[in-house]
Amino acid sequence: MPAHPTGAGAAGRRSLLAAGVGAALALALPGGAAAANPPRARRPFGRYGSPADRLDERTLYVHPGGLGDHTSVQEAVSAAAGPGRTLVLAPGTYRETVAVGAAHAEMTWLGATGDPRDVVVVYANAAGTPRPEGGTYGTTGSATTTVQAEGFTAQGVTFANDFLRTDLPGNPGTQAVALKVQGDRSAFFHCRFLGHQDTLYADSLSLAAVARQYFAHCHAEGDVDFVFGRARAVFEHCHFRTLPRTDLAAAPYGFVFAPSTARDNAHGFLAARCRVTSGAPDGFFKLARPWVPGSDPTARPSLVVRESFLGPGIDAVAPYANMRDAYPWQEQRFAEYRNTGPGAAVTVPENRPQLRADEAAAATRAAYLGDWVPRRPRV
Repeated sequence: MPAHPTGAGAAGRRSLLAAGVGAALALALPGGAAAANPPRARRPFGRYGSPADRLDERTLYVHPGGLGDHTSVQEAVSAAAGPGRTLVLAPGTYRETVAVGAAHAEMTWLGATGDPRDVVVVYANAAGTPRPEGGTYGTTGSATTTVQAEGFTAQGVTFANDFLRTDLPGNPGTQAVALKVQGDRSAFFHCRFLGHQDTLYADSLSLAAVARQYFAHCHAEGDVDFVFGRARAVFEHCHFRTLPRTDLAAAPYGFVFAPSTARDNAHGFLAARCRVTSGAPDGFFKLARPWVPGSDPTARPSLVVRESFLGPGIDAVAPYANMRDAYPWQEQRFAEYRNTGPGAAVTVPENRPQLRADEAAAATRAAYLGDWVPRRPRV
């Protein structure tokens, strides 16, 4: 994604991530704080068994302190030969990059406690970060976790990129992806996606591929284009949180959505019964802008936000903006339906395209996902 003007200062989350999982990890490890809570210390994988008492032969256990089959998520992914494998992740901070390739179809990740704050997969690469072998990572290469497999499911996991703009002062390559997901039938339940710019990259494997993705009861936060890509993605009961910025003196601070839907794809992003809140001043964020990438100049971005609460952080007068003037947002497929909250007030009707009732009836999870019905893991 194109860079947003930046300065020297930027709020970060490294200390927050460390604090959020520190206590949980201590409880899962032998000795020390674990003694204060013996039941949890003896069951770092919760109700999901253990290496000595597996759910089944297709289940692997990951524990950063060595109480599982593997100490890193990537080690477990690499060891999970064939489709249909399940990884149970014990509480902890897994500071690594992870790639789930096409050979790992139907893989499931389960956070052992069910609370995504306890299980964090995080790294700090950005588009402008130098690679050891030369060059930089670019937006795609910056991803902490990349999922290309079909049928991937995650529950109770945090995907994070804690790169800070101050890590590369003056460098415009501040895009830093927490999760890039490209596979069809990818589902996320009660997960968190934490970053600043380009946090959640909901994509497909190719221009011609339609990748259906589903996010339920998830939390995504960031500042610039922090939910973006060309996937056919449905967000239900999700919370989108815009972050404050100290490096910009005036609005806009950023944009929640930046879809890049292929023209031939009938559907792009759908956010239904969601919430958008903000830690920034009122009106300092736009709801969306269209991304027409150089790799697909014919893209026609699509976004529907319906029956959702838009807090005062969203600019109600002009909630949409152009990324490039050659592709005005008015020519894209942006629409709303029965939203509420200060950020949803229709003060300038031409700036807030609304669906008719018959159009809204066609903008549903079933219409977007077709014959695929996402289901939470049953264990």
